[in-house]
Parts: sequence; C-alpha cells; structure tokens
Amino acid sequence: MRHLILILFLSLGTYGFAQQLTYTPKNPAFGGDPFNYTWLLNSANAQNPFSDNSLGIDGFGDLTGFDSLLNNQFNNQFGGGTPPLGTSRSGNFEYEVFESTEGLVINILDITTGEQTQVIVPNG
Repeated sequence: MRHLILILFLSLGTYGFAQQLTYTPKNPAFGGDPFNYTWLLNSANAQNPFSDNSLGIDGFGDLTGFDSLLNNQFNNQFGGGTPPLGTSRSGNFEYEVFESTEGLVINILDITTGEQTQVIVPNG
C-alpha cells in the first residue's frame, strides 16, 4: 500500500509541473524582440576595450580634397577619362574594368601583396 501511494504521488507530481520548453532568441538579428537591439548594442559597446583614437584613427576629417585626389590618380594612371574596359596592368597593379547594372566596376589587384579593391562608379 505504501508503494502504491508513493508511486501515485511521484507520478502526479511530475505530471502537474511539466511544461513544454520553447527557445526564444534575444538577438533581433535571429528573430528576437527588436526592442533588445539597443540593450545589446550598449552592452557590446561597454565591453569593447578599443576606441577609434586608440587604434590611431583620427576619423575621416575633411573630405573636400578627396575628389580631386581621386581624379588626379585616374589621370595619372589612365591619362584622363575613364579606364578602358577589360583587363590592364600598370606597375604592380592589375585593373579589371567592366560595366554592370550598378555602374562602372573597377577591380584593382595589387600583384605583390594580393590585396584587392573594388570601386563602383554608379550610373547617372
């Protein structure tokens, strides 16, 4: 009789407190609540030991001369105007120029280091 009461007590106790577990993500990028975004960003920034100045970056500063610098580089490399379509090589750089739906695409490859840069000049 005691065993029957014990078994009955244990079986009712586990059945009464059982629930289905569901996973709810916290990060809004993975389907979580969008209101968590600010909290997650502030938490990440608080834990970040780096700052822009500690990396030696003073920011972009004044970009007024950037346009003329870019035009001067193009004029020096291609003699003015747009670069010819196709692949060309100048010094340690290889240029691949083609038209796409986004505009004129210029892929620049540094042959010595393998570093690549892509410049897209939009249509318009």
